[in-house]
Amino acid sequence: MNLLEQTKELCRLYDIKPARSKGQNFLIREEIYDDIAAAADLRPGDVVLEVGPGLGFLTAKLAEKAGRVIAVELDDKLAEVLRTGLMARGIKNVEVLNQNVLDVSMQSLLPSHQRAGYKIIANLPYNITSVFLRKFLSETENKPELTVLMLQKEVAERIIAKPGKMSLLAVSVQFYARPEIARMVERENFWPRPEVDSAIVRITPRPGPLLNKEREKEFFRLVKFGFIAKRKMLKNNLAAGFKINQEEAENKITKAGFNSKIRAQELSIDDWLRLFSLFNKTVV
Repeated sequence: MNLLEQTKELCRLYDIKPARSKGQNFLIREEIYDDIAAAADLRPGDVVLEVGPGLGFLTAKLAEKAGRVIAVELDDKLAEVLRTGLMARGIKNVEVLNQNVLDVSMQSLLPSHQRAGYKIIANLPYNITSVFLRKFLSETENKPELTVLMLQKEVAERIIAKPGKMSLLAVSVQFYARPEIARMVERENFWPRPEVDSAIVRITPRPGPLLNKEREKEFFRLVKFGFIAKRKMLKNNLAAGFKINQEEAENKITKAGFNSKIRAQELSIDDWLRLFSLFNKTVV
C-alpha cells in the first residue's frame, strides 16, 4: 500500500476522523518525509523532540537517524497508534508523550549534558505557532540547536520576511534565530487536503543573545509599540506607546538615520536595535 492507503487504513482501524481544528492533515508523500529529516541534518547522537508525529511515518525515519526521539502527541488515539506502530516495528529509541507540547519541559526530559543539543521537528497547527516559537526560542532555558517546522505557507513567509514586509512575528523569530524555507509543500501532498499550501522552515538560533534578558524585555516593548497600528507611521505609533509627543519620537527616528515617515514593517533587526539604543532612555 502507498502512504495514502496506509493512512486511510489506520484511520479506519482506529476510528480516527481527522479534525481540522487540530490541524490533522496527514502528509502522504514519502519524499517529503525524507526532505524533513534531511533538513534537520540528523546525526546518531542527536536527541529529537518531534511535535505532532501523527501516525508515525516520520517518527520511524527520525528513529533511524537519531539516537533518541521524544514524540509528543496531544491526541489520545494518535498516541495509541504511534505506540502500537513503533512496537510492531521493533523501534525502541522513541518515547511517546501523550500531552500538550506547551507543557513539556525539556530540562526534565534530558540529562544535563544534552540540554543544549537537541533538535525540534514539528508539524504545527496555526493557532499555536506563535506561542510554540516563543516558548522554545525565548522562554526555555535550554534552547534547541535547530528547529524544523512544517507551517502554513503564509506563516512561513511572514517568519522569513525582509524589511518592507516585516511583522511582529518576523521580528520575534529573527531576533533569536535565522529562519529559511527549505521547500514548499503543496496542499495535494496531504490527506485530507487542506485549503492552503505549506512550507518546511529551518530555524537556526543565533550563536548568542543580542541583549540581556532585562534589555530584551524593553526591546520588545519598543517593537510592540512600533506595530500597534500597521498603517500608521512609526513615529505616530511610538509617540502613542511611550506617551511622548510626535516631535520627540520623530527626532529619535531621524537621529537613528531613518526617514521620519518610515513604518515599522520597513525595519530590520539591526535597525530596531539601533532605534532601541535611543528609545531605551525613554523607557520607564
